[in-house]
Amino acid sequence: MNVQQLVPLALPRGRPLSCELCGAPAQLRCGACRVTYYCDVDHQKADWVSIHEKICQLLIPIRTSFPFFNSEKERKHGMEQLLHRQKHLVDLTHKVAQKFVFEGKHEEAIPAALHSLRFSIDTCGPDSVELVPAYLILAEASTGLGHLTQAEEYLSQAQWIVLKTSDCSNGIQSKLHRNLGLLYAAKGNFEESLCHLATDIYFASCAFGTHDISTSGGYFHMANVFFRQNKMDIADSLYTEVTDIWHAHFSRLIQVQSQTLTSPAEINILSEEEEISEEPLNEAQQAEASQVLNAILDISEQAPKQQPAKTANVVHALAMLHYLILDLPKAHELGMKAFLITKQLPNQDASEAIHRLLKLIKSKLFYTK
Repeated sequence: MNVQQLVPLALPRGRPLSCELCGAPAQLRCGACRVTYYCDVDHQKADWVSIHEKICQLLIPIRTSFPFFNSEKERKHGMEQLLHRQKHLVDLTHKVAQKFVFEGKHEEAIPAALHSLRFSIDTCGPDSVELVPAYLILAEASTGLGHLTQAEEYLSQAQWIVLKTSDCSNGIQSKLHRNLGLLYAAKGNFEESLCHLATDIYFASCAFGTHDISTSGGYFHMANVFFRQNKMDIADSLYTEVTDIWHAHFSRLIQVQSQTLTSPAEINILSEEEEISEEPLNEAQQAEASQVLNAILDISEQAPKQQPAKTANVVHALAMLHYLILDLPKAHELGMKAFLITKQLPNQDASEAIHRLLKLIKSKLFYTK
């Protein structure tokens, strides 16, 4: 991290400089990009750890003055390039913030989400529905930190935009109600939380389907509420649904990957369409799957009444996750754990599927040596 102290007399007049995170008068500047300012070292470090290290050089062409354009065509091209860069930063900062939230790193998520919000305002305006995802991440991170009043403010902003947008997508409304459910759960208002989470599942099901990984988050958070209410049977059924959704998703990804690797010349048009529809996991999805499935596994292993078949299913899903992200030693460890559990069960169908996964893992381990 390269930081420079600002010299007041050297600053341009009529152009107050403010902290990137809190808006207070700036005292420091990033020495690498020289276009980002902070009130103190703590905020500079927080921004660097969260997002600035990744976008430092990308900010230079966005925050420096435009050159003189010789023609309207050049000016238009310059504006298009600026908009393209800003949209790229919106996407990048949003993904980084979302990944931090799924990993439970709420403090680190805040600066990245603030950048996402700021770039969204620059590209779409202050009242656009495109701002809602950034507000929702800020709300979820604030809820995770216990800053419930701040979370309510962010959610109010998001809710107001959604109410004003007549054609707001089901996906956005799903995420809004999921965050409202999380806020009310944090407040201990479980009935209101369950109402919003049920609405989240409805909108997510309309947008993606009832058994999509985008819908599974609603089931998971609803299960957590029932768990806190000590309604274990309901919680268990929802945790099982979440596991089944991720398990099926990973199985499809591995099947498509295996078909592509074994006989690429034989893939017909239909299988190409299937491959396109099953995109690889992005970093945020990886973090969500890991967080959710490990939480379910902990609950399953600590339950007074053990259910080996369900535990094996969760471990198998985690093994597939680690296989897909090429963490092969961990995938093999989890695969062997799942295999040993299933060998004790009367139904050996799951054992055969896990055995096939272990063969895939061993083959990749052999080729990577």
